[in-house]
Amino acid sequence: MSYPENFKYTKEHEWVKVEGDSGIIGITDHAQEELGDIVFVDLPKSGAKVRKGETFGSVESVKAVSDIYSPVSGEVTAVNELLSTSPEKLNEDPHGAAWLIKVKLSDSGELNGLLSAADYQSYIGAE
Repeated sequence: MSYPENFKYTKEHEWVKVEGDSGIIGITDHAQEELGDIVFVDLPKSGAKVRKGETFGSVESVKAVSDIYSPVSGEVTAVNELLSTSPEKLNEDPHGAAWLIKVKLSDSGELNGLLSAADYQSYIGAE
């Protein structure tokens, strides 16, 4: 799997794609692979506040339940409703159709602490 160059990544295996003053957040292909078959996704509602490094939801697979940590701070502007009926999409397209939430960024400076695609791939290669 190649990791999109225009995304930023966390060591907890989330990604953010910035579009203007908004960010789209998801989990990485590596994360979904480690989880196995995903059966449920718990996400916040639009209007909720998320903070960088804090949990905003969870992903449940046949193996385990894993918390999802926000790579940035902001306000949730959209939630991917597709995942409430088809959580398995996270296994099929984690960097595309299976995004989790969209947020209005409160501090774009937070992006500086995130990993590039190359740095993330080096990180997971060393795990």
